[in-house]
Amino acid sequence: MNLDDRGGQGKAGRWRQLVFGFLCMVLIANLQYSWTLFVAPMSKVQHWPINDIQWAFSIFIALETWMTPVAGCLADRLGAMRGPKLVMLFGGIGVAIGWVLNAYSTSLWVLYTAAAISGVGASGVYATCVGNAVKWFPDRRGLAVGITAGGFGGGAALTVIPIKLMIDSFGYAATFICFGLIQGGVLCVLALLLRGPRPGEVTAKAPGTDRHGAADTGPLQTLRSPIFWLLYIMFVLISGSGLMATAQLALIASDLHVSNPVILFGASTLSVTLVVDNVANGVARPFFGWLSDRMGRERTMALAFGCGGLSYLLLAFGSANPWLFVLLAALIFFTWGEIFSLFPSTCTDTFGTKFATANVGLLYTAKGVSALLVPLANIIKDATGGWLAVFLAAAAVNLLVVVLAIAVLRPMRCRPTAGLWDDRPLAGAVRSTAEQDQPTSAPMLTATAADGK
Repeated sequence: MNLDDRGGQGKAGRWRQLVFGFLCMVLIANLQYSWTLFVAPMSKVQHWPINDIQWAFSIFIALETWMTPVAGCLADRLGAMRGPKLVMLFGGIGVAIGWVLNAYSTSLWVLYTAAAISGVGASGVYATCVGNAVKWFPDRRGLAVGITAGGFGGGAALTVIPIKLMIDSFGYAATFICFGLIQGGVLCVLALLLRGPRPGEVTAKAPGTDRHGAADTGPLQTLRSPIFWLLYIMFVLISGSGLMATAQLALIASDLHVSNPVILFGASTLSVTLVVDNVANGVARPFFGWLSDRMGRERTMALAFGCGGLSYLLLAFGSANPWLFVLLAALIFFTWGEIFSLFPSTCTDTFGTKFATANVGLLYTAKGVSALLVPLANIIKDATGGWLAVFLAAAAVNLLVVVLAIAVLRPMRCRPTAGLWDDRPLAGAVRSTAEQDQPTSAPMLTATAADGK
């Protein structure tokens, strides 16, 4: 067994760290993927307009993502042994406070404050878990990030039905308190088990993905790279369409008159859809991460987002049947969730591992920008009288990103001097995963051998 598999000197190995990170992500999944269950009950009890309530969702997403670089920088600066523990502990406390405060919100401003607190807490959890994954697994980066992100994407599948039943029986406030305290408490316990790899503890390189250079790229230099901003734009476009589906799913099902029919073991179409969608979302992340380790990041993006565009088109014209709605919604979530494995992996391939937590956090803020687009879906729907225009726009966005991945991102990452705005090369040239499949020239072989020393 290798040193990095054992974790060094008998301490928690990298696979155990991956499991801890996965569990932490499961515990914050409800903050996003079960939100849709609370919206209608809150509106009924508090008499708040749906559109106003959904701004809380946007605030949560914005803070959860925009604070991720800060949390990532703290985790990197505090070091491998203290950073993950302290940042995760802070995150767990924030998650508990935010959800309990949701229960006691009697005004929209209190609700928005609660969303901000839980968003900041979730940012610490997300930054720590993804940063640990890319650092512990340079040889299986796509798979490791996919498994970690899969906890966030699929974790709510375990609790959406209990949450819905508890809301129906005891009200949304009691549900917020119960799950908030449980989720936050377990996160604080798991925080004590987390750590990053020490220098030299993990030495294996990712086959066909590592950049070839002498130094890692720090956050400020990363922000000067056109590759980073291309990834950022692509992330915003895909994330915006996916978050629209996440936040509006219950409303879409209701408007299409497929929400309430009982279709499986006494469960309604919406309940079945939420479970299946969370499973699909979670499975997509390790699957496409694993696939990208083998066929290349850009090619995998094109495959996934192409299928995503097709899924939105099918939903636009064929969603009247309850089971068909379940299937098409699942396809959308399956072809959206993989952005949280593909983009962090591509970012770390490009800019190195030393500052990976901070760099990935910077890229992850794109999700916060995309959250601002969620209320736009309601505006389009109200203006057009239905969801057709929203689905068509989402399909067009997915297909546009396919073009960007193959025609722009891949050539840029293949260029040996793909780099900064002043045309200086990055600290180490970057090659795309796809380029690794091609025969390597003699000069590149020399450079590779030098990197391995």
